[in-house]
Amino acid sequence: MMLEMEIVKIVAIILALLLSIIGHEIMHGWAAYRFGDNTAKNSGRLSINPIKHIDPIGSLLLPGFLFLVGSPFLFGWAKPVPVNMNIVLANRGTKGAIGVSLAGIGYNFALVAIFALIYLNMGEPSSLLGIFVSTFIIQSIVINAVLGFFNLWPIPPLDGSEALKYFAYSKRWYGMVSWLEKIYPYGFFILLAILATPIASYAFKPIEWLLTKILH
Repeated sequence: MMLEMEIVKIVAIILALLLSIIGHEIMHGWAAYRFGDNTAKNSGRLSINPIKHIDPIGSLLLPGFLFLVGSPFLFGWAKPVPVNMNIVLANRGTKGAIGVSLAGIGYNFALVAIFALIYLNMGEPSSLLGIFVSTFIIQSIVINAVLGFFNLWPIPPLDGSEALKYFAYSKRWYGMVSWLEKIYPYGFFILLAILATPIASYAFKPIEWLLTKILH
């Protein structure tokens, strides 16, 4: 029974992760499509087929590693959905570009709200199916909250930096636009440096507070 329970929990966690990261990327493409960009649609990336979106490192290796080391939450990413921002800018301007940039984050926080309402109204699980549903809902809340919050950081290549760049462009803050573009090649290393130091524990305090309030 214990082995079956662990398998059920692992499957629920994997599904919650895929729902979070794949949906996040699809929403970028869907928002761009609504603004006249067919790039994602023509490349088949608006499909809900997970095989089209899974990234070997971000969708499999990293989450698997975090799970094995007992991380308090899983994290990962899917293959970026191709978007032609020039088309979006031509059709909807910088507001459209900001909308496309933040679409994935909006999706994640919408799922947090939906699953939080379900969680607050469900009872204790009493069967394997109940354990699966409970685990899926809790992990969906945690993963989407972390993913949405993390992507808000204004550090390239995260969505927050893209939204900030187009906002700055709309305000003609060209110095900020130039600065964001200059640090883009180093963004990944900046993120690693933050995550590898105690700064991360402080940076994630707001989302820890939110999760504590929801999952009390």
